[in-house]
Amino acid sequence: MVKKVTQTTDATSAGATPTEAMFAADEASRALGIELREQGEGTATLRMTVTPAMVNGHHIAHGGYLFLLADTAFACACNSHGPVTVAAGADIDFVAPAYEGDVLVATAMERTRFGRSGIYDVSVLRGDEVIAEFRGRSRSIRSTTTKESQ
Repeated sequence: MVKKVTQTTDATSAGATPTEAMFAADEASRALGIELREQGEGTATLRMTVTPAMVNGHHIAHGGYLFLLADTAFACACNSHGPVTVAAGADIDFVAPAYEGDVLVATAMERTRFGRSGIYDVSVLRGDEVIAEFRGRSRSIRSTTTKESQ
């Protein structure tokens, strides 16, 4: 089941999903204006507008920002099941340039989970045009309470 997310969703409420709670604590992504639009088990859709600060010396969106958008969608999808899950690795292919003012949508889909690992694909689009394709490999971590115990 896919759940549309509204700006009024209170991630600290008892009804917050693991994805909503994690995204609410993601200062880096939210500071860039990334919005969680939809989320479900193993899926997530996020949106970001390319700002002037995200454009490189070639007047196109810096690849690091495209990676960050895709990585955030990946994180939302792989954390939807509940246990804290992190990236074990990821790759991205840049297919077309994005420009200042472009509205990009990243959709993450779970491909498989096995044991504590998973594989997720993320497509980053401007309208119907593919901008980048990302593949992330996840790993659920054991329950920890401090940095030192990881």
